[in-house]
Amino acid sequence: MDPDDLTALGAAGIAARVHDGVVSAVHVARAHLARIEARDGVVGAFQVVDPARVIAEAEGVDSRADRFALPLAGVPVAVKDCVDVAGYPTRHGSAASPAEPARRDDELVKRLRAAGAIVVGKTRMPELAIWGFTHSELGTTRNPLDEASDPGGSSGGSAAAVAAGMAALALGTDGGGSIRIPAAYCGLVGVKPGAGVVPLPGRLDQHWCGLSAAGPLARTAQDAALMLSVLGAAPVVLGDDGPSRIALSLRVPSPFGRLHPDHRAAAVGAAARLRAGPGGATVTLADPPYPRGLATQWMRRWHAGVAHDLAALRLDPARVEARTATVARKGRRARPGRHAGAAWRERMVAWLDEGGYDLMIGPAVAGPAPAAGALHGRGYTRTLLQQARQVPYTPAWNLAGLPAMVAPVVIAGRAVGVQLVGRPGSEAALLTAAARLEHRPVPVASAAAPRSYA
Repeated sequence: MDPDDLTALGAAGIAARVHDGVVSAVHVARAHLARIEARDGVVGAFQVVDPARVIAEAEGVDSRADRFALPLAGVPVAVKDCVDVAGYPTRHGSAASPAEPARRDDELVKRLRAAGAIVVGKTRMPELAIWGFTHSELGTTRNPLDEASDPGGSSGGSAAAVAAGMAALALGTDGGGSIRIPAAYCGLVGVKPGAGVVPLPGRLDQHWCGLSAAGPLARTAQDAALMLSVLGAAPVVLGDDGPSRIALSLRVPSPFGRLHPDHRAAAVGAAARLRAGPGGATVTLADPPYPRGLATQWMRRWHAGVAHDLAALRLDPARVEARTATVARKGRRARPGRHAGAAWRERMVAWLDEGGYDLMIGPAVAGPAPAAGALHGRGYTRTLLQQARQVPYTPAWNLAGLPAMVAPVVIAGRAVGVQLVGRPGSEAALLTAAARLEHRPVPVASAAAPRSYA
């Protein structure tokens, strides 16, 4: 089989061929290593790759007697560099971090390996996963769809690896959009599961005062469901029927941000796609009851979480980026409210129930990705304001702990991400809706959205 065909297959296709003996896990690994060699010099998705280790892992999969039953048999997976992988350093995107290799796999990596996945490398991220872009003193990552652009962040290296065909799946983390933002910019499916669905790296009870979640980045909803099933405690099965009632919201949930026409059109068109055809959904233009001070509530947890990370990792504040030190300094003074997240979640679920909505759909980001490395060396205030304008749609759902995901739709020949949000436990329903959007251009003749239509 042509190596390029293997790198384009995706997780389900690779696992099926390894199951059937059409290809070996070693052949799959070599194809993806060749892709990394060809593309990553420009893209810069990976912080570290060890080809000998990758081939040894693939040989181990080929020798397993149960490989025909492994859900991710031979599937190359990239892992964000805040998750421990035995034998690789865990740098957290920081030049101030030690370069010693981790002694053991994180529980999430153990689950991936047990399912037959092959770790092809550790992916780049901004320092301490703080920002919605991917560059640091350790390197800059570029968007494979447009190498002049940033891939988003903080799981930008993970997204770039999948979008460039250097991995079939990637593991990311999301404390304010860090899976969904790069999924939106790189034309991928990215899932932030609801609270407690997937263990946090390090087996933490919580991270960033309850904001963070771990989840998959993939090229299809089916592949994302496959990986989410492995990471979580229960299988995630896509349904045959899509949602029956959808809320379409275009409101920017913060004082900042201005929605680009293409991203407005993507959300409106995606809702129209879910409405079209037999059994299509009823779509109503309706905004969630965003609480006052939503951005402030999220930022208090974010500041405090970064301060905790800096202390837990024993990083020297004098050696980290100046803006990182500022976030941590603010975090040491922060007093995140104890109940604001739970109250917001209950309010949002009640709104979904009162409207009879299966899910909400809207923009994922406010506009196109910035230039690669554009904010390198910038201070805290300038970086924060730029991020607030660019990515205002994702943090609300970290504060609420609700499942949220991004799926790509095609606008004028290019992928634009839209965000879907649901109730606790609705990950499969969101992915089912995402699957209905795949590979189908959406109508873009008008960006206007009707108040309600059946």
